[in-house]
Amino acid sequence: MWDFGFAIPSFIIIFIVLCFYFSLPRLTIRRNVYFVLILIVESLVISLDIISSWADNHISDLPLILVDFLNASYFAMFFARALALFYFTASYFKLISEKNDIKTLIINIPFVFSFLIAVTSPWTGLIYSVRSGEYQSGPLYNLVYFVYAYYLILCYIIVIRFKHRIKRSRHYLAMVSFVIVLTIGIILRKIMPHVLLMDTFCLIAVLIIYLATENPEFYIEPRGSVFNSTAFRDYIDENNGRLHHKIISVVVKNYQDMRDIYGGRQMDEGIVLISRYLTQSFKDLNTFYYRKGSFILLGNNDMDFEQHITDIKNRFEKPWLGDDLELYLEVGIVYVELGNRVVSADSLLNSLIFAFDKVDNLSSDDVLVYTDAELKNKEEENVVKRYLESAVDNDKVEVFFQPLFDAKRNKLAGAEALCRIRDEKDNLIPPGLFIPLAEKNGRINRLGEQVFEKTCQFIEQGDLEKTHLSWINVNLSPVQFLKTDLADRYAAIAKKHGVDPALIHLEITEESMIDEAFLNRQMNSMREKGFKFALDDYGTGYSKAVRLKKCPFINVKLDMSLVWDYCKEPDEILPNLIVTFKRMGFGITAEGIEDEKMADMMKSVGCDYLQGYYYSKPLPMNEFLSKYSV
Repeated sequence: MWDFGFAIPSFIIIFIVLCFYFSLPRLTIRRNVYFVLILIVESLVISLDIISSWADNHISDLPLILVDFLNASYFAMFFARALALFYFTASYFKLISEKNDIKTLIINIPFVFSFLIAVTSPWTGLIYSVRSGEYQSGPLYNLVYFVYAYYLILCYIIVIRFKHRIKRSRHYLAMVSFVIVLTIGIILRKIMPHVLLMDTFCLIAVLIIYLATENPEFYIEPRGSVFNSTAFRDYIDENNGRLHHKIISVVVKNYQDMRDIYGGRQMDEGIVLISRYLTQSFKDLNTFYYRKGSFILLGNNDMDFEQHITDIKNRFEKPWLGDDLELYLEVGIVYVELGNRVVSADSLLNSLIFAFDKVDNLSSDDVLVYTDAELKNKEEENVVKRYLESAVDNDKVEVFFQPLFDAKRNKLAGAEALCRIRDEKDNLIPPGLFIPLAEKNGRINRLGEQVFEKTCQFIEQGDLEKTHLSWINVNLSPVQFLKTDLADRYAAIAKKHGVDPALIHLEITEESMIDEAFLNRQMNSMREKGFKFALDDYGTGYSKAVRLKKCPFINVKLDMSLVWDYCKEPDEILPNLIVTFKRMGFGITAEGIEDEKMADMMKSVGCDYLQGYYYSKPLPMNEFLSKYSV
């Protein structure tokens, strides 16, 4: 009556997969838990399908109570399989709710109803009956297809609607294939009910997911039985918002030097020995390996971290011994107590990497401790860094203009071009956060060039004439100013857009003036190309007025701190300084003008140009044009 040709090999394969899966360390994230549930349920369904079908074929030779029990168990697990497949799909797309809300109740109702119908069928005969001495379908037998179709439809909705939650196309394709193969399986069961073929298609669906994403080896570091950085990211992302964890990071000091001394093969064996020690000694913790001899031990708040740290340090005082191996390694420890939420797993990992780089300078007795506040500051810096890199790499740096007013005529004279970037919510990020990062990671050169080129485009489009601007100031970072080809690069960009370099005044700060000989060479090189210079933020650096005599500046911008101090407590220092500058031939700009009184005071001491929020905050190009076009 029933054909077992496909079912028996399917059971053998699922049993092998189950054994292999449980032989490896498994990360306790929700998706993995539901995949284990699928493996267990699928094994039970296939085995019960085979046994109950065999029993139905030999119903006359067996007690009816046994046949009833086997069939009821099979149908109950059949419905459980449909629910498990749905929950795995939902967990894969990060849709499982922590709360038992109304949505969860609605989703579970078909399973609960059909499960109860299945286990009571020996008495009601609603799904099947064997009371007549042969197997017969009951009046509600099609409930098998309706319930399965219900959960498949939910899976299709999830796969289509929440596609954006899967970052890698290979993983998304695996989930699409998973659902489609399950659909084919239920269709074939309807077409050929006496062939146990659906189990094979469910097995194929499980194997697709196993091979694409759920093989435990994807989470395991090849050199030892510890989890890798991918596992760390997934664990943190899933538990974010309810972490309350402690981290002990174990870092082999001077790892690269040790690798050069001992050799790559021996250090790799050493990593295996350390991995084995950490996993066996701290079984209550999750152990992850990052790279270059860096391990992360993650535990709950009740972790006895002081004892753990002591034990680790004591172990590293002894050699690591193996076959033809004897390593003497020094360890550095980083301790972090997490709050309930981090910015992201990548941000946390970047913060830990920053800490790893510092442990080489620690003494053997020291532990680098990161407070939650320090960690959050570092994480926020990493987030800004990510936005900066995205803006620069995708040419999304924006240019805002802040006007400079002629102090005597009280009319618009020039503008300062200021760079701005945005976060994912389209909010502006303060330049004080991203400019220092750009200078550290080398993107300041591309950032500056983008601002300069967009300013040239503004002039090329005739917008300078529309606003009656005489010039536009563009900032040069001290890091940019060190580029030996700066003059050629900027001259080429200006020529590309047909812009007279004299219309762009380059602002440099006093930090750029430390090497006087290089300063003069660089400024003269750019002056030959037609550029003019202004000294920005005077009063915050090292320069004395006498040093400026040798520099070809056309304007000195007084830092707002000097302006505010004078407006708060007027004295003779600033007026005399301005007189000195004007005698040297410099124009004077006062920054930070916030009200009419400050503007009048700066006019009275001889400033030529005024800039600040009293006149206007920095505006996007289009708003600047709308406000100042004549």
